[in-house]
Amino acid sequence: KRAGDDDKTQEPVKPAKPVKKMPIAKSSIVLEVKPWDDETDMKEIESKVRGIYTDGLLWGASKLVPVGYGIHKLQISCIVEDEKVGTDFLEEEICKFADIVQSVDVAAFNKL
Repeated sequence: KRAGDDDKTQEPVKPAKPVKKMPIAKSSIVLEVKPWDDETDMKEIESKVRGIYTDGLLWGASKLVPVGYGIHKLQISCIVEDEKVGTDFLEEEICKFADIVQSVDVAAFNKL
């Protein structure tokens, strides 16, 4: 006999325990994007903001909210995976459109 041929000395193979996946932590964020003036094309701002794409980011509903003097701000919601996307990333990306975007604020942040 060769070593390992004796079935009685080998331990039975145990099935691997199923790996429990942790639920993906997500958050709902509402951003307010403010233009420089009342002549800024808000549809252009919205299309540029929605053009920001990364894994773990899903854009939602948006609306224009009056600020005053004919100026409107874009209020846009998104769902993010906390491990992949943060508010800093979103603010930095939107502020890259400095020619039409004056500022970005987080209006609401809720864990899901």
